[in-house]
Amino acid sequence: VEEDFRATGMTHLNAVSGSNVAIVVGAVLLLARWARAGPRTAATLCVLALVGFVILVRPSPSVVRAAAMGAIGLAALAAGRSRSALPALAAAVTGLILYDPDLAGDPGFALSVCATGGLLLLAPGWRDALRRRGVPPGLAEALAVPAAAQLACGPVIAGLSATVSLVAVPANLLAVPAVAPATVLGVLAAVLSPVWPGGAEFLAWLASWPARWLVAVAAHGADLPAGNLPWVGGVAGALLLAGVSVALLLAFRRRRARRLVAVVVMAVVLGAAPIRLLASGWPPRGWVVVACAVGQGDAVVLPVAAGRAVVVDAGPDPSGVDACLRRLRVREVSLLVVSHFHVDHVGGVAGVFRGRRVGAVVGPSWSEPPYGAAQVREAARRAGAPLAAAQAGWRWRAGAVDLVAVGPPYPLRGSRSDPNNNSLVLTATVAGVRVLLAGDAETEEQRAMLETMPAAAIRADVLKVAHHGSAYQDPQFLAAVRPAVALVCVGVDNDYGHPNAGLLDRLARGGARVLRTDTGGDLAAVRVGAGLAVVTRGPDPVRQR
Repeated sequence: VEEDFRATGMTHLNAVSGSNVAIVVGAVLLLARWARAGPRTAATLCVLALVGFVILVRPSPSVVRAAAMGAIGLAALAAGRSRSALPALAAAVTGLILYDPDLAGDPGFALSVCATGGLLLLAPGWRDALRRRGVPPGLAEALAVPAAAQLACGPVIAGLSATVSLVAVPANLLAVPAVAPATVLGVLAAVLSPVWPGGAEFLAWLASWPARWLVAVAAHGADLPAGNLPWVGGVAGALLLAGVSVALLLAFRRRRARRLVAVVVMAVVLGAAPIRLLASGWPPRGWVVVACAVGQGDAVVLPVAAGRAVVVDAGPDPSGVDACLRRLRVREVSLLVVSHFHVDHVGGVAGVFRGRRVGAVVGPSWSEPPYGAAQVREAARRAGAPLAAAQAGWRWRAGAVDLVAVGPPYPLRGSRSDPNNNSLVLTATVAGVRVLLAGDAETEEQRAMLETMPAAAIRADVLKVAHHGSAYQDPQFLAAVRPAVALVCVGVDNDYGHPNAGLLDRLARGGARVLRTDTGGDLAAVRVGAGLAVVTRGPDPVRQR
């Protein structure tokens, strides 16, 4: 959800922001005006509501910052002059930076200030201009507010993410009707819960419907292939977009310039959109295996047919594997294979089931640790997917995928890590390319496989390196696999020392092209004619930052 909101310019809605404060205080202000309270009485009631809101959501730095932004309107109200809002904004920014100088370089603070400034400086004029042209007052407000906030925040967002969102304004426009009901009902439910749990539950149920709408808008907006365009990152990108925005605003003051800009924009959109739609870049054509960038964990995808895939392991959290499957446009999981039950392989299992039908689930006979095994059983039970244990010799075929379990050849006990050394090890053949998925098998299991089967049984073109590239690898096992491509699923700046530099050097000296998810993002091996190529999606710039 966070990734969808970020992609559609709605990230301010899934954090405590000045808009939340303004909505809550605005509801109190409407009640005060309905009761015909004077300006100072209304301002006092709003101050009490503001303090109560901060206490309710706890006074973390982001909440205090949001409260300061929301208090700007109160200052204007108490003075009885709307023009007091802009000096109040300047005073609030100055005071906060003097109190905490680190805010001067904080992206969230910059976005809060820009959004508030846009609402104060741009939105009123745009709203009035739309009303003069016959637009109804409510619609004029709904159009002007998200457009002003997005224009003001656009340069900062572009500098941080190196992208420009084309769907931010329409997505925020669609979100407008749901934000206030979700916020007010949610706050009322929280306030009511200590004294009347039943009533609070009813209010929370009511709040869930506008919240569902917000999530749906973000999800559909993020799925649009031309929703975000690449842009120059850093300070240069921010200044460039700010200059373009100012130039467009000045140009729109002249009728001929407006027409010229409209023609140029339409030409660019009509010319570029087909290219974005037909060559979106991911997933690459002819992919046979993708190692997902899910942090310190494993999630590997094998294509069965269009929209269908086999998923091996689910990473440490649901959002990572769900996002990867969505990027690959996987709507149905024919088979979910769990190599073993450590949390970095099963913690995200709910993300595999999220919005998808899962045909079946297969795991190892070694059901430890118990919590991970229970997590997989519960996810399969809720989805009605059959769950079975697989042993060496198990085989499964569907579409372009042929899976065979080659390890463990027998249960291993008393090893350095029994759950790791009883990982399911699979060979997969996809479009003639052999892939070895080694789970977290360490030296003991690797040697057991070499002792009980011919080396040809584990020979592969692509190796998903065991245990995130740890040092516990048998050199003879790696020599028997002899991969052309080695994919390492590993998290950025992890505390385990993964991947081991000596292992990477050994794989490279053996002729393998070594790729890592911490530096390359999602990794794909691609069938090109009779050969094999690799494609990296690149790390998420926002997440890496």
